Amino acid sequence: MEQVFDALESGNEGLSTREAKARLESYGYNELKFKKRSTLIRFLMQFHSSLIYVLLASALITAFLDMWMDTAVILAVVFANTIIGFIQEGKAEASVEALERVMTPECTVLRDGEKQVIPTRELVPGDVVLLEEGDKVPADLRLFYAKNVSADEATLTGESVAVRKKIEAISKPDLSLADQCCMAFSGTFITRGSAQGIVVGTGEHTEIGKIAKLMKETRKISTPLMRKLADFTRFLVFATLSIAALNFILAVIFEFPLEYSFLASVSLAVAAIPEGLPAIVTITLAFGVTEMARKDALIRRLPAAETLGCTTVICTDKTGTLTKNQMTVSRIYCGGKEYEVSGAGYEPSGEFIRDNRVVAPERESEELIETLKAGYLCNNASLVENKDEEGYSIVGDPTEGALVVSASKAGITEHLPRLDEIPFVAEQQYMATLHLHKGVNADENVIYVKGSPEKILEMCQYQLVNGIIKPLRSEEVTAEADKMAEDALRVLGVAYKRVSSDKKALNPEDLEGLTFLGLQGMMDPPREEAMEAVQKCKRAGIRVVMVTGDHARTANAIARQLGISEGEDRVLTGEELSRMSDDELYDVVETASVYARAAPEHKFRIINQLRRRGHIIAATGDGVNDAPALKAADIGVAMGITGTEVSKEAADMILTDDNFASIVSAVEEGRHVFDNIKKVILYTLPTNGGQTLLVLGAILLAPFIFLFNPLRGGCLPIEPVQILYINLLDAVALALTLIREPKEKGLLDRPPRNPKERITDSPFFKKVGLVSVVMALAGFMIFYYFGEPAISGSVVDEELLMRARTAAFTTVMLVHISYIFTARSITESAFTFSPFSNKWVLIGVAVTLALQLTIIYALPSGVNPLRTAPLPAEWWIPMILVSLPMFFIIEFEKFLTKRLMNKEK
Repeated sequence: MEQVFDALESGNEGLSTREAKARLESYGYNELKFKKRSTLIRFLMQFHSSLIYVLLASALITAFLDMWMDTAVILAVVFANTIIGFIQEGKAEASVEALERVMTPECTVLRDGEKQVIPTRELVPGDVVLLEEGDKVPADLRLFYAKNVSADEATLTGESVAVRKKIEAISKPDLSLADQCCMAFSGTFITRGSAQGIVVGTGEHTEIGKIAKLMKETRKISTPLMRKLADFTRFLVFATLSIAALNFILAVIFEFPLEYSFLASVSLAVAAIPEGLPAIVTITLAFGVTEMARKDALIRRLPAAETLGCTTVICTDKTGTLTKNQMTVSRIYCGGKEYEVSGAGYEPSGEFIRDNRVVAPERESEELIETLKAGYLCNNASLVENKDEEGYSIVGDPTEGALVVSASKAGITEHLPRLDEIPFVAEQQYMATLHLHKGVNADENVIYVKGSPEKILEMCQYQLVNGIIKPLRSEEVTAEADKMAEDALRVLGVAYKRVSSDKKALNPEDLEGLTFLGLQGMMDPPREEAMEAVQKCKRAGIRVVMVTGDHARTANAIARQLGISEGEDRVLTGEELSRMSDDELYDVVETASVYARAAPEHKFRIINQLRRRGHIIAATGDGVNDAPALKAADIGVAMGITGTEVSKEAADMILTDDNFASIVSAVEEGRHVFDNIKKVILYTLPTNGGQTLLVLGAILLAPFIFLFNPLRGGCLPIEPVQILYINLLDAVALALTLIREPKEKGLLDRPPRNPKERITDSPFFKKVGLVSVVMALAGFMIFYYFGEPAISGSVVDEELLMRARTAAFTTVMLVHISYIFTARSITESAFTFSPFSNKWVLIGVAVTLALQLTIIYALPSGVNPLRTAPLPAEWWIPMILVSLPMFFIIEFEKFLTKRLMNKEK
């Protein structure tokens, strides 16, 4: 039974959740027990972390020393970290459950010649499924009957425009899903018409099922920060245990009492372990998450906040992320003249530009106004101003909405009464409306027609040029339409015809001898902020890769406008990707920046090959099809507005505004987060190292200096309880303030850091060693200066010895305070920024000094847990004097390091 449970839980049998539950119930398990055990296992796995082991070791040591309050605090940190991880992991696993909710519960089939409504799970290949407008497709179907059918496949392919379905076979191999027009896919919606199809795939054999299977097989990778911290913690544990063992062995060799030897080794271990570091890292990430949320980026997994900082490649969708997802007319051709139309999106404001000068449409030739009016009246969309939020939106088809907006920019808002209409049908490629004409020719009505340029030209005999009806020059118009198409514009032609006022109905026969008015070219324009964001990425050493389901020509045009691709850069299509092996794809991913007509598995493969090349990948997505890629990337980014529930559950970050620029802002914040984490570590570890050297040095010097020799009445310069106090207070009052450091200049003007770079590199060890030695020397000097007289006589002066230890303890704290002011920047001098730019450092220093003075002077010696004694006022002068050099030594080290780096450049 245990083997069955484990197999089901790990997914080795490839069963669905429903099948897994049924199998478990057959062995006596119910759903509640299944969930309880899975939850318990997931909770216990949160303790499987080197950082948690370090904290638990610290708790054991403090408990051994009867410091129960500190033990409770450390255990609270352990459980806080565990609960946060448990909750975050639970949210991630919900992505598979979200996929199940996409599945259709029931469908209509034709069995034995009769219509039946059956549960979707009972469908089998060969069943005939009947579909009507509004139905969700229950399985992958090969259509054999389709009447004016369109399907919304956005969740699967990313295409925002409904796809027209046909029944004719397509012989072309390696087609993307978006091009398989004779298929209806599970989980998509029928937006118009009716269809019948034969089931060719159910469950995990459907396209959406393959995505679910891919998600189950895809393990979420560890973030660079977590890998670095894991390596660092393993090193720290090994080093701490080794030094503590060495310390104990030396103490025994020197024939010190076992109790003293053990106490010294415990002191050293307590000094070396940064008890507060895991909590500080978590809090630093949490602050970064908060800042990112203010910039429209919601982080679902804390480590992802830092991962953004070392991102080297961003794989992004096009529609809605790099573009506005608002079709906009940008070019008009009429009367032999070209006009550029400014303004992007649905905002009805913009200018008309001809020959590089702004013109007033009402003062131009009649054909411009008529072209705009034709698009406005032969139209079923409407422009509405949003009441609850800024901006405008379109009710109806986005393409028709673009025509309404272009007319509104010219001040055309009047609706002529509509008498009749021939609606748009895909087969005929046009729409026509009949209107009651007002004005000078009130005895006439007018027909407006819009459609594909080819179809409109077939209907026309004339064209309007400078307000005069002339014979049609179709070659000129066709050449202009082709030119627009080459620039990836969607082109519509418009025409009109004046008819008698007696004409009240519209027939296809009336659409002959039309007068051609003009062309309107439109596209989903790039976001202006996305253009700037792409340039920021380039300066930051981050490559932007576009992976879209759109056509190659459109994708390449947008990529060129944004600066993603240059000149004649190659655009890889889904067909080409399907024919490539992984090794062939590996060879081209380093140079290809635009992928068009890409299917879900293509994006997944692209990300895997980029990761194989050592890149840290951020990938965007909004559909069900994007979920595996989001999970496979180092950081998955889902769209908050247009994203599906599945994509949001699989992602690490959600953009609340669906804007590419928000990713770049988050990258900058991610670099800031890592900078602050590194500052915290470079502050915490040297201070721990200094205390470690203080204890280890005392043991090594004990045979030669009686002040440290317990056999001659000597003692350690600092007690374990004082070390633990320094570590905990240091973490809360001083180290924690570094996470509030403002951003340093030029975060996005430097290349991403190497993801393989270790925290414990050569510069790290140099700085840790330097600070540790300076701190240990300061403690030794003060302890020896004030403590040597205590044992120079025949009787040990215990009171003076306690004061000397208090002075050493306080000096260590003063050195910490001296170091915090220069630790605010790793490379820049403290003299280059204001000491008031981070008020939290000043507050932390004030709190630390206040507590230190309280411990020394306010607590009675009998109830003082830190075993300190009041210090004479004159002792503070040498204590301060030996503490200040720390600041200037590190400042000088920064100066030398920067100078050497400049020489190397």
